[in-house]
Formats: sequence, C-alpha cells, structure tokens
Amino acid sequence: MADTGASRSSNSADGDALIELRGVERTYGSGHTAVRALRGVDLELKPARLTVIRGRSGSGKSTLLGIAGGLDLPTGGRIRVGGRDVSAMTARERLLLRRTEVGFVFQSFGLVPFLSAAENVGVPLRIAGIPPQQREERVARVLEEVGIASHARHRPAELSGGQQQRVAIARALAQRPRVLIADEPTGHLDAETGLLIMRLLRRIVDSGTVTVLVATHDARMAELADDVFDLRDGHLHPASI
Repeated sequence: MADTGASRSSNSADGDALIELRGVERTYGSGHTAVRALRGVDLELKPARLTVIRGRSGSGKSTLLGIAGGLDLPTGGRIRVGGRDVSAMTARERLLLRRTEVGFVFQSFGLVPFLSAAENVGVPLRIAGIPPQQREERVARVLEEVGIASHARHRPAELSGGQQQRVAIARALAQRPRVLIADEPTGHLDAETGLLIMRLLRRIVDSGTVTVLVATHDARMAELADDVFDLRDGHLHPASI
C-alpha cells in the first residue's frame, strides 16, 4: 500500500497540477440551518497519479468531486482546472471544460438501458460531433482498453455490475479527458469486483495519459493509490495508512 504523498514514480509528482483547490468552502443553506460541507480544502492533482478521497457516507466526498470537476461551484476559495479559474467561467464554459478536460464515473453506472455497450460509449462522441468512422474506431479502442470489447453489442441488462462499470469508464475515457473523476465507482459492486475496477483505474493511470481522482468509503480501495486523503467534518487530511 502506498504511503500518503508517496510516489510510485519519482517523476509522476513533477509538473503543474491539473486540478488545484485552495481554501475551498461549500455551504448549503444559510443561517442556523446552514451546512458546511467543505471547510478550507486544499488539494492538488498532479499528472499521472491515482488519488483516493476516503470518508463515510455524507462526509462531503461527492461535493468535493463535483467542485473539482466543475459540476458545482464553491462558496469560497479557488478552483483551477488545467490552469483555468473555474469560478470565473460561465456555465457554458464549464460544460465545455467537462466535455474536454474531465471525465466522470458514478456509482450508479448511468448507462442508457436500450443502447448497447458500444452505443453507450459513443453517446458523448455523438454529442461532440465526432465523425462516424472516427467515433467507431475510438469506441472500439476504449472498450478494448477496459477489457469489455467482447461485450460491445450487449445491453446493460445483459452485463454484470462490474461489466457495466467498465462500460461507464470507457464512456468517460472516450473523449480523452486529462482527468477521470470516479465517485464511489465500486459502491454497487461486491468486494472482489470492486478491487478489479480499482486495478483497472490503476492501469489507466499507469498508461501515463490520465489522472484519476476516486472517492470511496471503502478503505481497501486505497491500496492501489498514490495519494490518499481522509475527509472528516469538511476538512481534508493526509491519511495515515
């Protein structure tokens, strides 16, 4: 298991942060009913690293990931993605950022039930206007990368939970994001299948093209990470593994 802040490769921590959070606050509501989900969070995601955020359900992990990926805005502090100030962006600019820089994977898979695995992966490429032949080639490639190419024509109901999550990961990778954000990607999977998904994410990072940020409540999922943090009471702490 990697020590917090330790590197599998001494060069992997070099270079500018792809995502940088400084003093990030997120409060829901106001007055005496206000809930402070995040309290002064600092976090840097460096290229080609797998970072895990641990915390119990309701600890604010999803809030943190949503802000890191531009799905939500902080009520205080600063968030930069690819060197760009997300807080200064318009809603459309944040949408374009998510389409080009950041890919998302969620606990619930989010696959379209009447589409095949390949068609699901191709959805964001259709939206982006990728030409059909290029789209098909890219879909085939990412399905192969996640080990699900032989099930390309299967619909979600014909796939196991682990296979569906591999399709969801392929869909997130199809637009070649620099950062992949996975919110409880093993939450609906048994322990063995969940570990296989984490190993897949590890291989994606080791390919050198994608940085991965994962939120989980399962301490075992941190075993393959480069960096591990615990989120408690809105504060982010380097983990003692």
